[in-house]
Amino acid sequence: MNKHVTIATVKVTTVGNSVGVTLPKEVLAKLRVGKGDSLCVTETPEGVLLTPYSAKFAEVMEAAEIIMRENRDALKALAL
Repeated sequence: MNKHVTIATVKVTTVGNSVGVTLPKEVLAKLRVGKGDSLCVTETPEGVLLTPYSAKFAEVMEAAEIIMRENRDALKALAL
């Protein structure tokens, strides 16, 4: 059963020399973000996930990536 509910459809448009999307007020409210805030774009098995940017989360993920890189062989062995 699909737990996802579509709350908006957006179009890709030209923004200067780039492309972008305009998010409706309802989407911004659900994300608790506004003009000037940053969003994280995360690839998931179901597609792309937009979440508010969190400096603390980014710091934790950077530390996790370093640990995973340094301990790649041990993590591979544990995964078997």
